[in-house]
Amino acid sequence: MHDQWTFIAFFLPVGFLAAAVAIIAGRLLGPRKPNPIKQSTYECGIETVGEAWVQFRIQYYIFALIFVIFDVEAVFLFPWAVAYNKLQLYMVLEGVLFILILAVGLFYAWRKGALEWS
Repeated sequence: MHDQWTFIAFFLPVGFLAAAVAIIAGRLLGPRKPNPIKQSTYECGIETVGEAWVQFRIQYYIFALIFVIFDVEAVFLFPWAVAYNKLQLYMVLEGVLFILILAVGLFYAWRKGALEWS
């Protein structure tokens, strides 16, 4: 047990030192000749015309966030589904409870109108 903590105590400062050396080397060796062309906004090689800031509706973010949440949660179901035949009863019930929680969340988002695309 003591040997494991020695290993961590050795590599933790080494990790911080490596990060510090990379940051300092980047500042010392990086270019320092700013000009208006280097400071301008670059968007796919096309000159920006007009206002570069565009406001999106919050509905797009909520829709994307709901998609990401349910997509990630669905990934958690794959190992459970693969080992389904080898699971004990309480594990199956926990999986069913997990699916029910997801269904309640989906129903809530649906009732709130978060899934309506207008």
